[in-house]
Amino acid sequence: MTQEVQRATHITVLGAGAWGTALAISAARHSDNVLLWARDANQVAEMNSARCNARYLPNAPFPDALRITDDLHRAIAYAHRPDGLIIIGTPMAALGSTLQSLPEDAAVFWLCKGFEKGTGRLGHEVAQALRPRARSGVLSGPSFAHEVALGQPTALVAASADRALTEQAVAAFHSDSLRVYTSTDPIGVEVGGAVKNVLAIATGIVDGMNLGLNARAALITRGLAEMTRLGVALGARADTFMGLSGLGDLVLTATGSLSRNRTVGLQLAEGKTLQQILTDLGHVAEGVYSAPTVWERARSLGVDMPITQAVVAVLEGRISPRDAVVALMSREAKAEY
Repeated sequence: MTQEVQRATHITVLGAGAWGTALAISAARHSDNVLLWARDANQVAEMNSARCNARYLPNAPFPDALRITDDLHRAIAYAHRPDGLIIIGTPMAALGSTLQSLPEDAAVFWLCKGFEKGTGRLGHEVAQALRPRARSGVLSGPSFAHEVALGQPTALVAASADRALTEQAVAAFHSDSLRVYTSTDPIGVEVGGAVKNVLAIATGIVDGMNLGLNARAALITRGLAEMTRLGVALGARADTFMGLSGLGDLVLTATGSLSRNRTVGLQLAEGKTLQQILTDLGHVAEGVYSAPTVWERARSLGVDMPITQAVVAVLEGRISPRDAVVALMSREAKAEY
C-alpha cells in the first residue's frame, strides 16, 4: 500500500535551463506554489516580461501561477519547509556547489545526469559527501524538456532510499500528463541516466554512417548490457535497467531527433570536429563530458564496456568513427550473457 504523505505545496526549481523550466511549467499547471530560480537577472526579467523562456523553450508559455526570481536566498527559503521540495535543475558540473548552498536538512531532488568530472562521483555520492543529512533523491527517465513543457504524456521515476520522499515527489509532480513512478534504487537510476548519453553518441555514429537498423538495434541492446554491468558493480539492482531510467531513457536518447548526444554522434560520422559540433549545438551534451569518466570508473571496477571505450577514443580523436565500428565488429565471438 502506498504510504500517505503530505502533498508538497511549495516547490522551488533551481536552474532555468530547458529541463528545469519544463518541470516548473508542468508543476505550475496544477499548483499555485512553484518558484523558478535563474542566476541571470536579465534572463529573469525577460522571462517575466515574455512569460516564457525564450532562450530554451520559446514555444512553451508559462502558467499564470509560475513565479520566477534571481534571488537564491528567497528561492531556497520558499521550499525549505516540511511540505516543500527543492529541485536542482543545473548541469552535473554545478550540482556540488548548488547542494552546498542548501540547508543541511533540505528535501531535494536533482535532474542532472552523469558523473562528476574530476571525481567520477554520481549525484548521490556528491550529496553524501556535501549534504549527508539532506533528504535527497534523483528524478529521471525518458523525457525531452520540450515535450514536458507542452504537456505531452511523459513518465519519470523518482528514486531515493527515503520512500516518503519519493512519494512526496509523486504528490508534487504527478498529473494527467506527467506520470511519476517511485524507486528505492537511486544508484541504478543515476547510472542509467549517465551511461545512456554515451550510448546515444554511439548510436548517432552508427546512424550517421547509414549502417542500418540491424546495427542500431544491436548497439542499443549491447549498450544496455554495458550499462547494467556497470550499475550492478556500483551496487545497483539489475532490474532497474529494464525500467524508465534504463531502457526507456536509452531508447529515447539514442533514437529521438531532439537528442543532443545523438546529434553529436551523427555529426561526428559526417566528419565534423567535436569542437565544431559543440559550438554549433549551443547546449550541453552531457555524454561528451561523461564518457571519459564512465570509462575510467568502469576500468577501475574491471567492468568491460567496449562501446563506451570506443566512444571515448572517437571523442578524443584517437580513432575514426569508421575504425571504431570495425574494431567493435572484430571482437572475439562470445556468449551473449
